[in-house]
Amino acid sequence: MMIVQRLRQWAKAGNSPLARNLWSTAKALRTWSCPVIPAIHRPLYALHQLLKNVFASFTRIFYWTPLFKTRLAQPAPHLYLYSGMPQLIGPLYIQIGSHCQISGISSFIGRQGSRPVELHIGDRCHIGWQTTIAVGRKVILGDDVYMAGKVFLAGFPGHPLNPEERAAGLPEHDEQTGDIILEDKVWLGTGVMVNAGVRIGAGTVVAAGSIVTHDLPDRVLAAGVPAKVIRTLPESESIRSTAQEIVTDPASPSTTNATYSQEDPTCSRH
Repeated sequence: MMIVQRLRQWAKAGNSPLARNLWSTAKALRTWSCPVIPAIHRPLYALHQLLKNVFASFTRIFYWTPLFKTRLAQPAPHLYLYSGMPQLIGPLYIQIGSHCQISGISSFIGRQGSRPVELHIGDRCHIGWQTTIAVGRKVILGDDVYMAGKVFLAGFPGHPLNPEERAAGLPEHDEQTGDIILEDKVWLGTGVMVNAGVRIGAGTVVAAGSIVTHDLPDRVLAAGVPAKVIRTLPESESIRSTAQEIVTDPASPSTTNATYSQEDPTCSRH
């Protein structure tokens, strides 16, 4: 093994024509691949996709979804998990409504403490990939709440502010925790963070990358760090028609992403 490592270092140093030729040959061999043969590789790709989708559907129906439902307080009719099962950490009471779509690449975390912590998810909610819901007391999602990827609901911080207490491994204090409430038809763009003790009003849209540190009223577009109200969303428009300026199809959990620009304070799909 040491001989191979020394030979590699000698060739990479390129102090002689032989070393340089050997290194360039090794790099060429490392990146070589079989040429595409359409008559062979296209059917193989189609077969690969078919088998992958069949396996994903099989594991979703017979493995991931039943396992996840064992942690629920009551049945969640027509629950659709994709990409596996959410990571569940800590003591957490979970209640989920009907027709929800949840990415398996997400985390639901319950704070360890003397009081029980609860996560309530309404009907037809969409929770995107790499989303974390950290429940300090209660987190309540109303009906038709859309959360894009990498959203973080921070119901508790995980550590105390005091450095000595932190170094001693002590938990956060109760006053550092709080409820988070997202009312009906709230839409959080990619990377939004919501702090403990925050309530977001019905129909409100929060643009990507925003940090919500205080309550937001109903039917507004908010953005920034900390998030501020940009404008009111007209009452005459439904949440879907309003979202047409924001995203082509907000109903897809993989596309409920929003970005914010200084020139045009709206969200757009990316």
